[in-house]
This record gives sequence, C-alpha cells and structure tokens, in this order.
Amino acid sequence: MPLPPDTPVDLCTSTDLVERGMAVPFDVIFSGQTWRAFAVRYQGVAHAYLNRCTHVAMELDYEPGRLFDDSGEWLLCSTHGAAYAPHSGHCVGGPCRGGLVKIPLSESAGVVRWHTAYNLQPVEF
Repeated sequence: MPLPPDTPVDLCTSTDLVERGMAVPFDVIFSGQTWRAFAVRYQGVAHAYLNRCTHVAMELDYEPGRLFDDSGEWLLCSTHGAAYAPHSGHCVGGPCRGGLVKIPLSESAGVVRWHTAYNLQPVEF
C-alpha cells in the first residue's frame, strides 16, 4: 500500500553526508519503476536526486557514490560529461536534456529523511 505524499523516510545520519563527498545511494519506486537515487551535501545542505542522466537514461556515477567533479562544484555524468548544479539539479553544461529529478529531503536531530510523493515511494522488500 502506498504511503501518503510527504511521508518522511529515514535515509541516513547527517554525518554520512560529507560536504562535496561521496553520495549516499538509495532505491525508490518512481512512476512505478525501481530507480537508484542518491543524496549529497553541498554548501551545508542535503540534496537528493534520481540517479539518471537526462542525456542518456543511465546512472551518473562510474564508481558507486562518486558524483562530484574534481572541483566539487558540479554533479557530473561520467559517461558523456553532462554537468548539473548540486543545489538544484539544473543542467549547467554538456549534453543534458533538462534537469535531474529532485527528491525532497529534510534533516533534523541528526537524521536525513527523503519524502514520498504520489509518484515516489519506498521500495518494498
């Protein structure tokens, strides 16, 4: 049974998201399909997106969790070089077709949580 929209789902501890560091991966059901997603910290704020490049529908990271470019300023698709703004998911360069799908997050009491939507649900085991 689907959860109501805006239901918080525990993702990780706040300390798991290191500024411009490795992403924390997680799985979601988006529009009826299982997708990999990720959370990162940028300028002190946690952000999450579906792990799908808008140029070619494939995961961005060539190594699990490595999404920032060498400068730590952009999320980079390792296959074709599409670059996205970490705080918004907007395409900022390379062969992208629109922005990344953002997943709402909240953070309190040392825990990061993602929030459900009508088309975004946890994976059931």
